[in-house]
Amino acid sequence: MAGLATSFGSGAMTNSINEILGAELLLLIGTNTTEAHPVIGYKMKQAVRGGAKLIVIDPRRTELAGEADYWLRLKPGTDIPLLNGLMHIIIKEDLYDKDFVAERTENFEALKETVGRYTPEYVSQLTGVPVEDLITVARLYAKTDKAMIFYTLGITEHVCGTSNVMSIANLAMLTGHVGRPHTGVNPLRGQNNVQGACDMGALPNVFTGYQRVTDPAARQKFEDAWGVSLPAENGLMIPEMFDAATAGKIKAMYILGENPVLTDPNANHIKSGLEKLEFLVVHELFLTETAAYADVILPAASFAETDGTFTNTERRVQRVRKAIDPLPGRTNWQTIMALSSRMGYPMNYRSAEEIFNEMASLTPSYAGITYGRIDKEGIQWPCPTLDHPGTPFLHAGSFTRGKGLFQGIEHIPPAEMPDKDYPFILSTGRILFHYNVTTPYSAGIKSMWSEEYAEVNPDDAARLGVATGDRVKVSSRRGELTTRVQVTDRVPPGIIWMSFHYAESPTNVLTSNAYDPVTKTGEYKVCAVRIEKLAG
Repeated sequence: MAGLATSFGSGAMTNSINEILGAELLLLIGTNTTEAHPVIGYKMKQAVRGGAKLIVIDPRRTELAGEADYWLRLKPGTDIPLLNGLMHIIIKEDLYDKDFVAERTENFEALKETVGRYTPEYVSQLTGVPVEDLITVARLYAKTDKAMIFYTLGITEHVCGTSNVMSIANLAMLTGHVGRPHTGVNPLRGQNNVQGACDMGALPNVFTGYQRVTDPAARQKFEDAWGVSLPAENGLMIPEMFDAATAGKIKAMYILGENPVLTDPNANHIKSGLEKLEFLVVHELFLTETAAYADVILPAASFAETDGTFTNTERRVQRVRKAIDPLPGRTNWQTIMALSSRMGYPMNYRSAEEIFNEMASLTPSYAGITYGRIDKEGIQWPCPTLDHPGTPFLHAGSFTRGKGLFQGIEHIPPAEMPDKDYPFILSTGRILFHYNVTTPYSAGIKSMWSEEYAEVNPDDAARLGVATGDRVKVSSRRGELTTRVQVTDRVPPGIIWMSFHYAESPTNVLTSNAYDPVTKTGEYKVCAVRIEKLAG
């Protein structure tokens, strides 16, 4: 990704969470913040109570959509035309930030040519959003000084997820809403330490701090530090791993803290890959659906049983301290260290802090962070030196590549759309009570929301002859399941919505195996299904 988008190949917020309270406008696209990120969602509600304008772009009526000044209920998978339409209006009405565009960006004419084709009337036809709403929102965002954009998986979990992010970056640069407090492009990470895991190189194409494995200088630095020869090519993304396992090209896997049978798209394909492995190790807290396929299960330690750091969505590195000794007798890093030593590469770290210090010495964005400095309060990377205060917001003077690169991006439709055999769109997400995938393991949480309820619009429910509480079979070209129905206008006609928390109704047996070609993120937000009422 070029321009602004390169800065959060890491997926991190350009700005800080507390800046929400000083923002004049919050634009939310593809994020159900109060359920998926409740602390940040509460700050957004505080900002709105304090006078900030709220724009929500989402096919589903979320809690914040109900509180928004403007809710744009677009058709699933039409984010690019909607964003292009907003930029068309901003350029046509001469509302863009000419100084910012001239001084800090390039390729503006290519963007202008592309969005010139996305007239309000054409965009309304594609997205279902009224022309007058497009014009009002475009003017409001462009004219507001302190405007922040937030997005989550509703943007990235599409075959065009990378292009969606680039389109958001285009909009922010066009209006000069970046490089200042209370502005920016702010992706909210899916779980508490996803950011930290990515920062630590838990991706197949980078070392720590997003240093590319294909960069000879970066590779040499890590080879010298670790005393080994390292591959010069990128590894496999998760979907590629399971494709290779199904094809018999990958023989063994080690899965730590992940439950792909329940959480990854096209779950039957995942199961097929696991069944064809010759050896599977699952390192887990619970006997998950994935652990059921394991040859060996290693007991894991939770966050409460280990020392270390978490890095949150605003790039803030924070200490984590163990509350109890690890019940398995060792922490996860100690288990990995023992395995590595048995396999011929001795590791002799004595503490989590020692591991952190080695990482920081090899990672420019973490080089100025130590346990002592974050003992009481975290620091936001980049923090290149020991006297650096950290970075509350990015791109104050320039972008990572110098000038931000506009890109003309055309509409990319979803990989699978409804037809006569599968006439509904299925979209998926989280519910607040379960947050991620905790259902089978907590009686208290399960008592709050004990089973899946597929949301169905009243018009569709009437045609299907179903009412709230009725059981239905939901089928796609990949699998089927049974679930109960909740009749609600939170979803528009033609769309059903389900969470992915319940093993009894494993939604991801339905979802598509199509994915973004760059990030390999599955298209969880759009697939074609049919619904049939069950007797009794």
